[in-house]
Amino acid sequence: MNIQMRNINDIHPYENNPRVNEKAVESVTASLKEFGWRQPIVVDKDGIIIVGHTRYKAAQKLGIEKVPVHVAKDLTEAQIKAYRIADNQTATIADWDYELLPIELKELQVMDFDIDLLGFDEDELQKILGEEITEGLTDPDEVPEPPKVAITKPGDIWLLGAHTICPHCKEKNYVTK
Repeated sequence: MNIQMRNINDIHPYENNPRVNEKAVESVTASLKEFGWRQPIVVDKDGIIIVGHTRYKAAQKLGIEKVPVHVAKDLTEAQIKAYRIADNQTATIADWDYELLPIELKELQVMDFDIDLLGFDEDELQKILGEEITEGLTDPDEVPEPPKVAITKPGDIWLLGAHTICPHCKEKNYVTK
């Protein structure tokens, strides 16, 4: 794949782009600032964007003058039209694994990474992370009463960050990946 740097004024959006992407521009702008360019804008031989309209708008917003571009010279007109649609539609087919996603997000928080840069809105993040929105109706320093019935049972193993602790013998076992 040949990728070249082109002046942003030499590439142009497809006038009939069926994807409405205005809501995503701010997130892609933040992503470009944080991670830099990792995917080129794909254009046809005339410099018309096939895929990458949102990256193009984000680059304009950031005042970037030269952007990475791949010219898809080997696609037919039908393939170009189909690729424009398929590139966007295939992203909507995938689902999140809601058992793994919160783990990944929490690990990023522990690493002091700003997860607001990931494109989720605040309500989505709170839902995914299992955090409820509260209005502060209780004293934040108040210690709750312990439960009447213990949650931990003999044989349970606790996972605490990068290690486990056996509640009976207090032996620490470090988890390695």
